[in-house]
Amino acid sequence: MDSTENLTALLIQRRVGEGGAGLLKQALALLNLMNKNVIVAQSGGPSPVINASLQGVIDGCLAYPDHFGKIFAGWHGIEGVLLEELIDLTQQPRHEIGLLRYTPAAGAIGTCRYKLKDEQIEDYARIIDVMRAHQVGYFFYIGGNDSMDTAHKVSRLAKEKGLELIVTGIPKTIDNDLGDEEFTIIDHTPGYGSAARYWAYLIQNIEEENRGMCVSEPVSVLQAMGRKSGYIPAAARLADPKREMPLQIYLAESHHTLESLAENVNRQLLKSGRCIVVVSEGFDVGSLGEARDGFGHIEYGASQNTVAQIVTNYLNSVGLKARGQATGQLPGVIQRSTSIFASTVDIQEAYDVGQHAIDIAINQGTGWMATILRKPGDSYQAYFDHVPLDVVANSARHLPSPWITPDGLDVTDDFVRYAEPLIGQGWPEIRLENGLQRFARLNVRLVEKYLPAYVPIRFRK
Repeated sequence: MDSTENLTALLIQRRVGEGGAGLLKQALALLNLMNKNVIVAQSGGPSPVINASLQGVIDGCLAYPDHFGKIFAGWHGIEGVLLEELIDLTQQPRHEIGLLRYTPAAGAIGTCRYKLKDEQIEDYARIIDVMRAHQVGYFFYIGGNDSMDTAHKVSRLAKEKGLELIVTGIPKTIDNDLGDEEFTIIDHTPGYGSAARYWAYLIQNIEEENRGMCVSEPVSVLQAMGRKSGYIPAAARLADPKREMPLQIYLAESHHTLESLAENVNRQLLKSGRCIVVVSEGFDVGSLGEARDGFGHIEYGASQNTVAQIVTNYLNSVGLKARGQATGQLPGVIQRSTSIFASTVDIQEAYDVGQHAIDIAINQGTGWMATILRKPGDSYQAYFDHVPLDVVANSARHLPSPWITPDGLDVTDDFVRYAEPLIGQGWPEIRLENGLQRFARLNVRLVEKYLPAYVPIRFRK
């Protein structure tokens, strides 16, 4: 029994002679009322707008004090729940909460890559125990497809264990690979618009660099994130919708090889004397000495080699049809953790989908993910809906083949029309203090623990 159940049982035992049935009803109502605390947590790689969704959840909960009690954050995602490391967000200064919208990455409450597999029965039992111990009735999980799988499993287990827990997912991933290629599950994920804007601006600046240095450095090679899905490298085209740059984009879906890449680059060099190459981190160049993260995905930033360096080395080894050398650049995690390039559209939608998750939890119950869809028509209009967690869990989508040009070196105008509205207009309102960016700084003071210490299964050796 948790502390609230003990209190209820004691009241009934002591006053059973004073209208026991009525008292039992009141006690159960008290139990139901007190079992409304909230845990919100983040999972997987962060994004420039992940904290906007966090703020949307917090503001949404505070708008319904009759539904929600304390708002806890899992310190470093589901790991914080397993370790019973929780932060009381209701005790944080309101001005710090207000800064979350413009604070990038996941430093505010942390994230993790802890994969919960079906056989990790002890971990799932621990999650339920922590929820009971802290009278949690709502669990909001911000993440991608692996995270939605975890949310679905927690929702299902809570039902089996008789815990009144409402679990709601909130989408997040800069890769935009959550959902289906028909865009019926979700149109785009929060974080993608900002990553796309980053690449549009980066390529604009690289164009100026390449134009100026092409007599000695005619080829600029850049590696973009995206293991199996090409939405991020495709965003390079947004820098040049009129197709005036000597730009080639190598998607994971295009199935080019190092040999065909070199042929295409040299063909461009003979034509214009220079070339900008954007290559997906998932582009097949052979073994990278791959490292893997907690979800089992390749962690390119920790691997022994990079696609950009292998491509650059290969181009220089086979020879360029222009004077000079190819040079390689690897932006890495900067594209998912830099606030100054965040899209204003992305920020607002990330906040709104976080708030929409609150409405789903109140009105629809457990087992849903908040989603963003697009109204038909020529002008961009988003709207918010909900989809079952089990539909989203472990879903994956690629860039639709009709959006890839026949030569596999570019994306079509249909992709440009899809992605262009997502990067927004104008700059985000980043707060400055003494010339430096001012981000949210929460007081990471963990709440009292009620349970024995626990070592998560994946931490054990």
